[in-house]
Amino acid sequence: MKKNMGSADRIIRIIIAAIVGVLYLTGIISGTLGLVLLVLAVIFVLTSLISFCPLYAPFGISSCSLKKNK
Repeated sequence: MKKNMGSADRIIRIIIAAIVGVLYLTGIISGTLGLVLLVLAVIFVLTSLISFCPLYAPFGISSCSLKKNK
């Protein structure tokens, strides 16, 4: 898998996942919506750890900075 997520994208996903986790644990979000958001938060963390988003691949999206060789 080729990395397609930059550091800003990874940080934003981890922050969103942390917020959703805190909201779920404090009971602010619950029920089906809470579980769906919690699963989405776990996916955000996993994709951030491996720096690869499967949804970016089919569309050719990449938030990685490109390093040009001279």
